[in-house]
Amino acid sequence: MQYITSLITATAKPPPDNAAVFSRWFVNHSSWGVLMTVDGQGFPFGNVISSSDGGTGIPYFYLSTLYDPTGMNALKNSKSCFTLSETALGTCGQADPQFPKCAKIALSGDVLRELVSVEEDSKEAAFAEAALFANHPQLSGWPKGHNFTVFKLRLKNIFLVNKLAPARYVPIDDYFKAI
Repeated sequence: MQYITSLITATAKPPPDNAAVFSRWFVNHSSWGVLMTVDGQGFPFGNVISSSDGGTGIPYFYLSTLYDPTGMNALKNSKSCFTLSETALGTCGQADPQFPKCAKIALSGDVLRELVSVEEDSKEAAFAEAALFANHPQLSGWPKGHNFTVFKLRLKNIFLVNKLAPARYVPIDDYFKAI
C-alpha cells in the first residue's frame, strides 16, 4: 500500500454532493473518533481512539488488549462502529456539531487485530503502524508490555450526514474507488 495523493489528501473540503469522495476526505483528515465495541455483557462501549487511514480509507487503531476495554472487547466480538464528527476538523465554523451541514460519519464493520487478519510481518501491518505513528508520535513510545497492537476496521457500512438532505449510506465499492 502507498499513501494516496489526490483530491482525498488535498486540504480543501470537497463538495458534499459526492458522498464517496467526501467520505474518503473526511476519514483521511480525521485523527480521532469514538470507537464503539460490544462488551462481554452485550452492551455498547464507546471510547475516544486515535486513528489514521494512511490515505487508504481503512481506519487503523493502536489498541491495548491488556488494559483497554476497547481492544479486549474487539478480540471477543469484532462488531464495531467508528464515529467521526467534522467539528474535530474545525471546518464547521460556528455550527453546532449536530447541525446537518457539520458532517458526521459512522463507519461500521469488524475491528480486527492486524495479526489475526494478516501475517505479523506483512506490509499492511507495517504500513498501518507507520501511518499511526506518523499522525500520533506518542503512540510509538507506549509500553510494549501493555499489549498494544494495530487493529483495522473492515468496513461493512458507511453512514454519512453532510448536508441539509436525507442522510445516506455510501456504497463500500464507491468509497474505495474515490480518489
